Amino acid sequence: MAAATPPAEIGPLVCGERVPSLDTVLLDALDGTPLAKVATAPRLLALAAVRRMRRAEYGTAPGAEVFAEAGRLFSEAELDGETPEEYRSRVSAATGTPIGALERACEGIRANLGRTDLLNRAELPEPFAQDGFETRWVPRGSLLAAVVPNNHPEPNVSWVRALSLGYGVLVRPGSRDPFTPHRLVTALLEAGLPEDRISFLPGAHDLGEHLLQLADLGLVYGGPAAVERWRTRSDVLVRGPGGSKALIDVPVTEELLDDLVTWIADDGGVRCNNISAVLVRGDHAELAERLAERLAALPLLPIRDPAATLPAIAPESAGPMRDHLRETAGKAVDHSGHRYAGGPVAETGDGVLMRPLVLSTDDPFDPLVGTELGFPFVVVAPWEDTHGTAPLRESLVVNVVGDRPDLVERLLREPTVRKVVAGRTRPWESRPQLPHDGSLAGFLMEPKAFVADPRRP
Repeated sequence: MAAATPPAEIGPLVCGERVPSLDTVLLDALDGTPLAKVATAPRLLALAAVRRMRRAEYGTAPGAEVFAEAGRLFSEAELDGETPEEYRSRVSAATGTPIGALERACEGIRANLGRTDLLNRAELPEPFAQDGFETRWVPRGSLLAAVVPNNHPEPNVSWVRALSLGYGVLVRPGSRDPFTPHRLVTALLEAGLPEDRISFLPGAHDLGEHLLQLADLGLVYGGPAAVERWRTRSDVLVRGPGGSKALIDVPVTEELLDDLVTWIADDGGVRCNNISAVLVRGDHAELAERLAERLAALPLLPIRDPAATLPAIAPESAGPMRDHLRETAGKAVDHSGHRYAGGPVAETGDGVLMRPLVLSTDDPFDPLVGTELGFPFVVVAPWEDTHGTAPLRESLVVNVVGDRPDLVERLLREPTVRKVVAGRTRPWESRPQLPHDGSLAGFLMEPKAFVADPRRP
């Protein structure tokens, strides 16, 4: 897992200007190899960045060509002395994400930055315009604070889209992955983004809280605690755990088993739309056994191997992770642990890999159902018609496998389910015109009326 690239130096950028800071932290790879020296932004610097950005007159948003070029540069160019390969190596070494997942993420970022106009238009109603009367969609504020995650690079697209809608953005990167937002900021500036529209401010948890208080709107990625902290704030959009689920109402064939393994374990199981619970009409314990057997066959490969599918954790986290998994499992049945020597926490010569864990419970309302962990993890439970949609709530995605148009319609009307997939389709399958988790543009923008006298000169 050791990084093959020299340590990077990352620090605050305020309106395109590098700002020195004496507050620094050393970021090591999971195996202890030095990866980066990160200069962090004190609160006074964050306040100065906000004041400087508020003095700017933004006017219209940058053109779509700026974001398309930034996506290209991010994916294929050397930026600030860093090649795309060095970038992916650092992120993999810091977060434990398999290198293949990061290669796909880079292509996803490039594709989405190349279609920001389409993504934004798809999330807003067609504005009314007739005979001097029209609706204008305008930003709800001027500054967005974005507190971004470590688990996957692609959520960074959200704050880039805010730039495309006319916002200035303050980015507080994740502690394990400052590399992705730093590279994106560099690519955007090189592509022609006006410098006064962006500030990059590394720092601890309290800096993110500070920025959210200073900005007009906030975007937060985080776990259950972050969701609970910010969910009642109308000026903060919270993107929390996915809790994605599958409902199986057909006989489980070998082909469907293959699908479920992919839905659970693809990209190391680190995405919010990986399936973390399967509810089934029938023998749930048998399905759990079959899933555990299939998932146990995933190879133990170093995360830098292009064929790797399992994520890694730091060696010092192995013991606490075992304790956490025992506590999490509680009284559930563990269908995976006996298949591995030492359980799902696998200490290898190349690091500590997280092998899949399959649990089952007799109760579809068990709090375990919907629990999400950062590796291939799934809870299997029984389901009957009498249970209705209740066990499927609080889900980014629900896959319904079976001829159940009635249930699909009820799930589409369920406010806590953000996306419904019918049939053997991957839960992350989509089109640019479809929302991922509600409407980002709808949160950032508001309609205003404009009336023009046709007689005006």
